[in-house]
Formats: sequence, structure tokens, C-alpha cells
Amino acid sequence: MLRIIYKRVAGLDVHKKTVVATRMRVTEEDRVEWETKTFGTMTPNLLELHDWLYEWGLTHVSMESTGDYWKPVFNILEDSLEVWLVNAQHVKHVSGRKTDVKDSEWLAELMLHGLLKPSFIPPKPQRALRELTRYRTRLVQERARVVNRVQKLLEGANIKLSSVATDIMGVSARAMLAEIVAGQTDAERMADLARGRMRNKIPELEKALTGLVQPHHRFVLAQQLDHIDFLDEKIETLSIRIGQQLESMSWPDGPAEPDASKDTQEGAQVADESELPLTWDTAVALLDTIPGVNRRIAEVMLAEVGLDMSRFPTADHLASWAGLAPGNHQSGGKRYSGRTTKGNKSLSSIMVQGAWSAVRTKDTFLKARYHRLAARRGKKRAIVAVAHSMLVSAWHMLTYQQPYQELGGDYFDQRKKETKVSYLVRRLEKLTGGSVSIELLSAAA
Repeated sequence: MLRIIYKRVAGLDVHKKTVVATRMRVTEEDRVEWETKTFGTMTPNLLELHDWLYEWGLTHVSMESTGDYWKPVFNILEDSLEVWLVNAQHVKHVSGRKTDVKDSEWLAELMLHGLLKPSFIPPKPQRALRELTRYRTRLVQERARVVNRVQKLLEGANIKLSSVATDIMGVSARAMLAEIVAGQTDAERMADLARGRMRNKIPELEKALTGLVQPHHRFVLAQQLDHIDFLDEKIETLSIRIGQQLESMSWPDGPAEPDASKDTQEGAQVADESELPLTWDTAVALLDTIPGVNRRIAEVMLAEVGLDMSRFPTADHLASWAGLAPGNHQSGGKRYSGRTTKGNKSLSSIMVQGAWSAVRTKDTFLKARYHRLAARRGKKRAIVAVAHSMLVSAWHMLTYQQPYQELGGDYFDQRKKETKVSYLVRRLEKLTGGSVSIELLSAAA
């Protein structure tokens, strides 16, 4: 007989319009009583569900993570009950389920015996930060799609601006596009709008801006540019709001005032920053030191992961949770697949984006690692490996409150050199039967 771990539990089968709830309790006679009832998903119905569960003095409630339908239920119950959001695959793999048992009954029974494992649900402030960063990411992605549409439109009008300008939304290129919308056809005049280093490309710009622009091209281009301006405005507004959210999370009651009673004498040592509690603003600044990571990427990383690294026993656990760890499919000593595992898509995508930026930096460990792996394993696997390395670094930085330590672009060359020297020393010691030491001599002037 299975041991009873929790004596007052409930299981919820959540749908879009209904919630099937089963409450269970163990009586003083060690008998299990249970009752099932169906509720609606409107807030008044969920409050009724809360009172119904509270009648039996329940302590734990479990439900599967079904899309976003679990969120309204969680919002109502989280303040008064311990709510577990469980992985549907984990529930499915627990043996012993009968086909005629309702999902809510099965969840309640599994929780009764302690056979469920809760998923991590961030606290309310972090959930708010997640919603803000994820929405901003969607807008950034939409902006990229509109820019691609602009590119296709220009190609259809024989305008080859992207062949000369690195960014067709840059200051110079944007001024040229505005002239096209206004009806300008003089390529020489439009090319003269180039600024900075773009002026060195004026002859090429004149050729690129000579096209067959029709009225409908100008109309559609104007709509697309307006759409991009609108998205830029919304992205900036969201960035400001995210900054305010981070500040409120760092100082929920406002910045702490210095304690006058603890004033130190001039020259006295202050507490080490590593000993101070890690705040959200400080964490953003730490992550910003990683090559390829800017403030926007750091904000997304923190929104998804949080500050508490204790829920990830090791850095590899974090990489696996993010979906940036290679799989390990082996049989009979033969490895069949190294495909990455499923994980947090928001985190993995932003880390890959940061990895592409990192490999464009000069004389860095991440760039060297990418080129070293790309030659053997291909660009896609190499970029995932770089993203994995960046996330591992982030785990250590947040755990120990230390900035990023750059190993340098020659790290692998130096390590290979040291390994080779160590190997040769061991060979010499084996041949001579004695101890061998190496003294480096400077080259003659």
C-alpha cells in the first residue's frame, strides 16, 4: 500500500470554460473521502472554487500546465493554498492509472501519495517582468519581419540599396527611403544624402538607387515605414516600463537610506560588494559584461531565469532547462543523436541571438570557441555551443556575484601548448627515468 504524504489535497482538470475539481482528505479512521465538482472559469466561479476547496482545509492543489488556461486559476488560489503546476508528461508516465479515472481524481490521488513534482512558477514581480520582456521580444521580431518586407519591396522596384548599405534602416538609408516615398527619382541627389562612411559609397549608391519605382511601391513603402516607426515607439515605451519594473523589484520599498549609526571613519573599509544581496539592477549590470549580451538581452535572461540560482544545482541543469544542452541518445556504446533537449524557448532564442553577436567580437574566447567548433561540427551546432557557454557563465556570475572573466581569443592555443608541453615532459621523464624541468629562455636580441 502506498504511503500517504499529504492528507488534504485537490486535483484540478483545467479547460478553457470549465474546471473539474476533485478534493480528497484522510479521515481520523484513515479512510479517504473524495468529492468531484465542476466550476466555470470566470473570476466569480473561481472564487467559488476557492471557497469549496477551503471548506475541507486543503493544503495542496495540483493541476496540469494546459496552455495559458491554468493562469486564472493559479492567480486566485496562490495566496491561500500551495498550488503545484505539474508537467503533463510526468503525470502520464506514472504507472497505475485506470482508464475510467477522471484527470482531476488522478491528480489528487497522485498528490495524496507524494508522486507529483511541481514545476517552477516565478513570483508575481518576475511574472510581470516576463510578460513585458516577452511582449517586447514579439514586437522586435515583428519589426524584423517588416524590415524584410521593405527589402522585398525594394527588390521588386529594382532598388538594390541593401547591396550597398549594411542597415537599410540606418540614418542615411532611411533618408533615401523617405525621398523615394516623396517621389524623388534622381539617384544622384538621393545618394548625396549619405552620411559618415557611407559617403565613400556614393558611386555604388547612385547605381543601387536607380530603379523602376511605381506609385504603388511608394504607397506600400510609406505604410511599411510608418509601421516600423510605430513599432520603434512601442518598443521604446516597453523598454522604459521594463526598467521601472526592474527598479521596483530591486527596491520594493524604495532605496534604503544609509544608517547614520553605522558610519565608518574616513579610510575605513566598506563591505565587499560580493557580500551584499544581489539586486535585479546589479544582475543586469553583471550580465551586460558578457560579450554579445546587451541590456535588452540581460533583461530577458533575468525575466526567464530569475536571481535565485539555487533551484539549478549546477550550470548544466540551467542549460538543460533552457534547451541548450545536447541530448545523450546512446545504445550499445554507440551515440545516435546529440540533438538539443526541449526547454524554455524564450531563453534559448535570446541566448542564440546573443551568441551571434558574441562571435562578431574581436579577440574573445567565445569567438574562438565558435570558429573552432564550426570547422568540425558546423555553424548551427557551434552557435548553440556558444549560447550554452554564455548561459553557463551567467549561472556562475549570478551565483558568485562576479563579472565575466574573459579568457582571450588565444585560450585554446595556450591550452593546447600547455598540454603538449606536459605530454613531452612526461615522455622525457619516462625515457630518462628522472625528473625533467623546463626553463624558458628569451629570444636573443
